[in-house]
Amino acid sequence: MTGFLSFVWGQWTTQLPKPTTSFADKTVIVTGSNVGLGKEAARHITRNNASTVILAVRSLEKGEAAKKDIEASTGKKDVVKVWQLDMSSYQSVLDFAARASKELQRLDIAVLNAGVAKGEWEVFEKDEGTITVNVVSTFLLALALLPKMKQTANQFNTRPTLSIVASEVHAWAKFPEANAPNGQIFPELSKKFPTLNAENMGNRYQVSKLLDVFGTRAMADRKSAQAIPVTFNCVNPGLCESELARDAGMGLKIMKFFLARTTEFGSRTLVHAAAAGAETHGHYLSDCHIQLPSDYVRSPEGYEAQNRVWDELVAKLEAIKPGVTANL
Repeated sequence: MTGFLSFVWGQWTTQLPKPTTSFADKTVIVTGSNVGLGKEAARHITRNNASTVILAVRSLEKGEAAKKDIEASTGKKDVVKVWQLDMSSYQSVLDFAARASKELQRLDIAVLNAGVAKGEWEVFEKDEGTITVNVVSTFLLALALLPKMKQTANQFNTRPTLSIVASEVHAWAKFPEANAPNGQIFPELSKKFPTLNAENMGNRYQVSKLLDVFGTRAMADRKSAQAIPVTFNCVNPGLCESELARDAGMGLKIMKFFLARTTEFGSRTLVHAAAAGAETHGHYLSDCHIQLPSDYVRSPEGYEAQNRVWDELVAKLEAIKPGVTANL
C-alpha cells in the first residue's frame, strides 16, 4: 500500500523540468511516436534543434499526420521523417534496423517507446502479444540498432543513448513464471490464462515492464559504461494520458481518469532519458532522476530471475536473427 500511495503522491505533486537540452546535429529515433508520449517527446526533440527525427510507427498515415502536427507547432521543416515499424512482426523490426543502418549517416538516440497494454489474449510471433511487443521486439530492435550507434560514437566522437520506456508498475508485477524450470519462463508466459480478465491481463503488462527493467540492467551488467560507447537506460514516465489504455481493461482507464499526467508532461521524462549520459548506464530513471527500481529487482531472487530471463531472451533473439546478440 505504501508503494501505491507513493505513486499517487508522485502523480499529483511532482514537477518535471521542461526540456532545454539541445539536440543539435543529432539523429533520433522514437518508436510509437504517432500519438501519445512518443509524439510529444519527438516534438520536444524537434523543437530543440535535432537534425533528424524518425517517427517509427505502424501506420504511415497516422505518422504523416503526427509529422504535420509537429512541424506546425515547432516551425521546423525537413527534420521529421516517418518510417514504418510494426513491433508485432520480428521481420518488420529487422527491416527497420537494416534501413537505419543503410540510410542514416548517424544514430545518436533511440527512444524505444512503442508498447501495448492488451485487454484480450492475442498471439504475435508465437508468443502472447504483450511479451512480443514490449519485450522481445524491443530488445531485438535495441540490439539490431547497436552497430549503427557504435559506429556513430566512433565516427563523431559522441556517446549515443538507447532508452527503453519501462514503468513504475514493474514494482507491482506478480511473476510466478520466475519459478518455472530452466528455459521455461517465456513458454510459461505464452500459456493462455484459464480465465481471461482485467487483472491477469493487467499483470501481464506489469510483468512486461519488469522484464524491460531486467533486460536493461542485464545488458549493462554484461557491458559496463567503460566497455561500450553507448548508454543504455530505462525510464518510467509515470501514468500519463496516452493511447496505451485503448486495449486495456476498465481499471486502468479509471486510474488514468483520476491520476494521469498530461501527455506532454510525461514526455519530459523520455526526453530527459534520451539526453542522459554515461552516469545513467543501466539505471532506472523516474521523474527525471536516477531512482532505485523495485525491491524485488534489487533482491538476490530478482537478480537470479533477471539472469534467467536474459539467458532465455538471448536464445529467443538468436533464433530470430543469428548473431544479433553479439552486437552487444
